Amino acid sequence: MSENIKWPGPAGLIPVTSGKPEDANVHNRNYLNNILVEMRAIDSVLPDKHKKIFGIEFDSPIMMPAFSHLNKVGKDGKKPMLEYAKAAKALNILNWVGMEPDDEFKEITDIGAKTVRIIKPFADHDIIFEQIEFAKKCGAIAVGIDIDHVPGTDGKYDIVDGIPMGPVTQSDLTEYVKFAKIPFVAKGVLSVQDAIKVKKVGCSAIVVSHHHGRIPFGIPPLMILPRIREVLKEMEIFVDCSMDTGYDAYKALALGADAVSVGRGILPQLLKYGESGVIEKINKMNEELSELMMYTGIKDTDSFDSSVLYIK
Repeated sequence: MSENIKWPGPAGLIPVTSGKPEDANVHNRNYLNNILVEMRAIDSVLPDKHKKIFGIEFDSPIMMPAFSHLNKVGKDGKKPMLEYAKAAKALNILNWVGMEPDDEFKEITDIGAKTVRIIKPFADHDIIFEQIEFAKKCGAIAVGIDIDHVPGTDGKYDIVDGIPMGPVTQSDLTEYVKFAKIPFVAKGVLSVQDAIKVKKVGCSAIVVSHHHGRIPFGIPPLMILPRIREVLKEMEIFVDCSMDTGYDAYKALALGADAVSVGRGILPQLLKYGESGVIEKINKMNEELSELMMYTGIKDTDSFDSSVLYIK
């Protein structure tokens, strides 16, 4: 971890107010904006943004998000879940899908983008195993579970679309990993403790995330990311939450992420323009990422260096 990025420290701590999701996302934005970048321009070259994820080479470490249920708001006959899958295929970047029924998941994977399925922690574990198996039949390159969707806002286990959620134990994760036989992802890791647990049970990757502010007073994912990277040196680590620009992606990658998902950053373009809007947004992010890589002498996606970052 860079000596310039302190944990904890007054410069990195952001006053929290109510603990509402919108506050958590304001704190994400503020934290990202407070990370400044040193310039190292001499000997800099045009960077190579290709990145291997789960052993497959993609054109960029910027990925699609694990959206859910967007097909309910489709316009002009276009289904948003299909539209951003089309963009992922056109851009050769990794696609993620959240909670979707099997028939709609198949419709998405039929687009042909390399896809990861993230499953909710259903109280009925049979649903989890069935969705893992179906994802594999559809050609998913990885599956995973939202570990941050266990609690609901009423202090009980969450209920999503009328379906009860339940706890996720290390024993549960061990069974899911063993059953999947393809890379398994724990999504919603926001502590070193959980990171160590998912490593012990054999997960292939994690997503450092608070699911757009699910946990009240949740810390920004980039605040804990360097500590998690220290204990998961070989595991693939992804990040989401407030990844709105290529500059944000750069900071996450420099702090130890292997790749980042952009979610609400593509949402306006996705809902208004579909595939073309998403492609335009991601291309702009890739330009910004390349720009900052050149300013700091980063030649490829395996060469990020956190020592260029400073907390204001």
